[in-house]
Amino acid sequence: MVDANFREELARQREKVEDIYTYEGNKVGRGTYGHVYKAMLKNVPIGSENKAFALKLIEGQGFSMSACREVALLRELNHQNIIKLLRVFLTAEKRVWLLFDYAEHDLWHIIKFHRAAKQKSQRVMVPKGMVKSLLYQILEGINYLHDNWIMHRDLKPANILVMGEGTGIERGRVKIADMGFARVFHNPLKPLSELDPVVVTFWYRAPELLLCSKHYTKGIDIWAIGCIFAELLTSEPIFLCPEEDIKSQTPYHPAQLDKIFSVMGYPIETDWPDMRKMPGFKKLEDDFEKFVRDKKYQNSTLKRHMEKYRQSSGLVDYPLWNETFSLLEKMLTMDPLKRISAAEAKEHKYFKLDPTPTSDVFAGCKIPYPRREFLKDEPEDRNNGSKQQAPTLPVVAVPPTVPAHVHNPPTMEIPPAAKKLRQSMHPINIVGGTLTNNVNQQQQQQVFFNSFF
Repeated sequence: MVDANFREELARQREKVEDIYTYEGNKVGRGTYGHVYKAMLKNVPIGSENKAFALKLIEGQGFSMSACREVALLRELNHQNIIKLLRVFLTAEKRVWLLFDYAEHDLWHIIKFHRAAKQKSQRVMVPKGMVKSLLYQILEGINYLHDNWIMHRDLKPANILVMGEGTGIERGRVKIADMGFARVFHNPLKPLSELDPVVVTFWYRAPELLLCSKHYTKGIDIWAIGCIFAELLTSEPIFLCPEEDIKSQTPYHPAQLDKIFSVMGYPIETDWPDMRKMPGFKKLEDDFEKFVRDKKYQNSTLKRHMEKYRQSSGLVDYPLWNETFSLLEKMLTMDPLKRISAAEAKEHKYFKLDPTPTSDVFAGCKIPYPRREFLKDEPEDRNNGSKQQAPTLPVVAVPPTVPAHVHNPPTMEIPPAAKKLRQSMHPINIVGGTLTNNVNQQQQQQVFFNSFF
């Protein structure tokens, strides 16, 4: 039994988040599991720049299993494209705060910016050079995870952060965040499907997951990256399913499968021989028998789907379209055994042709995307533990209005620790220039968008 006086003395000596950082009123994310704040140091030496941090508050008291997994993995990981855990705070009230570097942008907000412009009939697509740099850095980070026997399992635009201005060499660098669903898969204690029957947001969920596969592979991350790639190219989710049911405890989701088949076509046995072995295949046959018989998906192909966007986006003459589509097609392959790996994708011809990927995805240009807006604290957000302390919930930089499609992870035993992790940081060519100061913001944005073509 720990002596009560010792516990009190320990609590007095423990550094408090509110004594070190100011964050009240700076909430930038609110989700199912917590709140994220933009935090600044209270005491900064004269002449030093005050760096921003992201403070993530874990829901409830103490460590949830999801938080334990995230902290355990993040403490072992060390890669320039994976968000770095800087510090963990445990308050006297048993509340847990995680401290990260602050990222001003994420792909959810970036794509939203371009989608809004598109809806106003302004042809402002995500620059193709920027798409290439974003995709390459995502693959770098995921390849590092896969090399170390870790699956992310919840890749989506909101979890792909991009560092903003004032971060030095980190400017424009991708940071893969939110490792709460990540798992070590080289020697799981149980089949992963038993531990987490529902993983990955529906729109980015691989078909083998939707068919209740008990033994899935790192290919589920590649499928999700392929979905993000398509979304960057078109500014629209490729498999947008309006009938999303966030309370579903079964992976089988016929509406989402229908959306995939409407884009890709219904897979035949030669496309995916093991599909018939999936636990959900019999239900799929029953539910889709009429659609297949009526040839609903006969004319559906990924190429035809993407060609529509190519025509409407003015990319008919885009010289790298064939290479772009080739890589996308290899990522969005129905059969997980035929799906390209992250290591193979990095070596694809798409990345070898100009413009080559840059370490700053903005290529030195002025960043046209707005900074994160601060969210208003709800009355219940003001915690009783401390003056500034907010309540439950986290997700590194979750967008304020991100669609509610995040799922509660079931509790489980903490997976075995990953073996010693290798750092795999490959240098990337830095290209692009800076903009002159004598042009207005609109002209600067146009220069930014044009500079990638």
